[in-house]
Amino acid sequence: MERIDPPTSGASGRIIPLMANMRRSVPSRVAIVRLFVFLQSILLWFFLVLRRTSRLANSSTPSPAVGARRRLKASEEEDSRRRRELAEAVDMVGPDHWCRSGTFDFVGPRKSSLFCRYWVPLSGEMRGILILIHGLNEHSGRYAHFAEQLTSCNFGVYAMDWIGHGGSDGLHGYVPSLNYVVEDTGAFLERVSSENPGVPCFLFGHSTGGAVVLKASLYPHIHSMVEGIILTSPALRVKPAHPIVGAVAPIVSLVAPRYQFKGANKRGIPVSRDPAAMVAKYSDPLVYTGPIRVRTGHEILRITSFLMQKLRSVTIPFLVLHGSADRVTDPLASQDLYNEAASVHKDIRLYDGFLHDLLFEPERDEIGADIIAWMERILGKFER
Repeated sequence: MERIDPPTSGASGRIIPLMANMRRSVPSRVAIVRLFVFLQSILLWFFLVLRRTSRLANSSTPSPAVGARRRLKASEEEDSRRRRELAEAVDMVGPDHWCRSGTFDFVGPRKSSLFCRYWVPLSGEMRGILILIHGLNEHSGRYAHFAEQLTSCNFGVYAMDWIGHGGSDGLHGYVPSLNYVVEDTGAFLERVSSENPGVPCFLFGHSTGGAVVLKASLYPHIHSMVEGIILTSPALRVKPAHPIVGAVAPIVSLVAPRYQFKGANKRGIPVSRDPAAMVAKYSDPLVYTGPIRVRTGHEILRITSFLMQKLRSVTIPFLVLHGSADRVTDPLASQDLYNEAASVHKDIRLYDGFLHDLLFEPERDEIGADIIAWMERILGKFER
């Protein structure tokens, strides 16, 4: 089979080569210091230009910079509309479906329109709801098979496309802050909980989405609304190729946050052992396949660094699942989470030889069954 160039839905396979590419461009510490001073000068100039632009805001003739920003915004809005149409066209149920499904818009805390999906059982009361947060560069529509498996066991599913992903607003593949995704997740959870009073909720996150869910669970108001969290292949340990690069990355992300590092596309890292799943993923127009953007990469470094320092603060019930052959995110970091978390109810599943996209492996139904069985056990433990 022809090798596929997979800009993965996770983190390590994108960030580490990105940072290695940056490191090759800074051959010495002296050069780094010079670059640091140069970038500081650019930042100062940038802020002075912004200040001058604000003074000219009332001018009747827009400046060239203002015109360029307007054109860029119009282009992004057109791209968002196109992606929204594609998202609406995604098949959400198979021929022998157990559920009814639909889509809706959710306006997040920053007034962005986020594209959402739901799947609920056709008959019977919901035993629980799983709120699904997808991984980097993908979208919620990819999880229709898993959603149908859940509804067949009387679990409802609600899913939200991140900003810049799927059918949601924003530049495709660009995440200005993963804290925004954390906040959007909390607000989405509040809405789903309020519309389904008394139904237990679980949070699910894949890859970088797993990092988002884990961070969200550290907030008491989110912790109190869920019975537990499920993490597949979570992005928990991602480091730059050189310490100096870690110091420079924040400045680069401020100066040119949307810049794409073409050198970050590393060929040959498979994310599933199912060839059909690989083809389906990277032929999907809603899956972002461009080079990673600087700010997005920096945000992944930030959230993973934060979480590795907070493992002992994790108290929520959780199930973490990881493939031992995953070359995108680190299965040993999932083991560290299990070992160090203070949670009373915690479980780990390490699948020998499995790759990154666990719910798109040939054994996807068995993995889905493991997740359902864990939720049933958690619900049983807390039943009165």
